[in-house]
Amino acid sequence: MSASYYYTIERSANAEFKDRGSKFIAFAFPITNTKDFKKRLVELKEEHPKAVHHCFAYRLGTDGNNFRSSDDGEPSGTAGKPILGQIDGKELTDVAVVIVRYFGGTLLGVPGLINAYKTATSLALQTTPIIQKAIETHYHLQFDYTKMNEVMMIVKKHHCSIVKKETELFCQMEIGIPKANLELVLLKLKEIYGIEMKKTDLKS
Repeated sequence: MSASYYYTIERSANAEFKDRGSKFIAFAFPITNTKDFKKRLVELKEEHPKAVHHCFAYRLGTDGNNFRSSDDGEPSGTAGKPILGQIDGKELTDVAVVIVRYFGGTLLGVPGLINAYKTATSLALQTTPIIQKAIETHYHLQFDYTKMNEVMMIVKKHHCSIVKKETELFCQMEIGIPKANLELVLLKLKEIYGIEMKKTDLKS
């Protein structure tokens, strides 16, 4: 993984793996924060109320510290870790995978479970394109409406992303600045009279 970019998945995908009557349905989807993940997990539990397990793993951000995995009642280490292992094996981040399991009546044992969760995750991740994105630092901007054109010129010229925008008398904007352009963009924005800037974290 290069210092200025990271890899994630372009869109949601799902795949199914069966072993001795048990069905493992893997749902892979891009996320930008833990709220995104929790909302989707609740939806999947509502969509599959008869499933015996809803195991998952996700990774967020590029510092390597924001991740979680859950076996959701399966033997320890047989579900969450294999799912996360597949995400990390492809060097992906801002990605979550939830696997819904319907029990088929036959116990698979620890090796069987590890293989099932690993395989279902791998199949789901294979069905969605992997894309490269710029690592961004997020800033909250506040400025007078008359400065909008100046701000937008800098944002567009340096390939910043607009996360949120509120345009009233006083404009508020949440932008993502590519790591490679960070110093230059901050310098240019500071040249605009009356602009307020604050670094934010969107991952929580």
